[in-house]
Amino acid sequence: MLTPVTDEDGAPFWEYAARGELRVQSCADCGELRFPPRPCCPHCQSFASEWRLMSGRGRIWSYVLPHPPLLPEYAAQAPYNAVIVELTDAPRIRLVGNVVAAPDAPLNSVDPSRLRIGAPVKVAFAEIDGVTVPRWLLERG
Repeated sequence: MLTPVTDEDGAPFWEYAARGELRVQSCADCGELRFPPRPCCPHCQSFASEWRLMSGRGRIWSYVLPHPPLLPEYAAQAPYNAVIVELTDAPRIRLVGNVVAAPDAPLNSVDPSRLRIGAPVKVAFAEIDGVTVPRWLLERG
């Protein structure tokens, strides 16, 4: 699996994920949330920021089932899903990930027929190649 490349702005996201926390960058002056992380607030142009703890709950905003040709590391796991999750407590914030049956389950562990736009999900964290990544578990709606 491909692991994320961290930069200075996004490093805290991955540090919090390693602790099992889903946090989103917010402006320390106007309070607006922003993702992906960046140095300047797009709303008030402040450079002051903080990281707000999220509930870890959301809903599937969109999803796709990738089809060949796929990168070799992913081809063996097809069919798998790639989802965009809209956070419950921050509806303008959307994260990309995968819905899995358990935090460390393979990408193809959820039958694609179970996925629906609007389905409730909750975050789970898995360490992959030394990086803790957020993944998503279906909740009963």
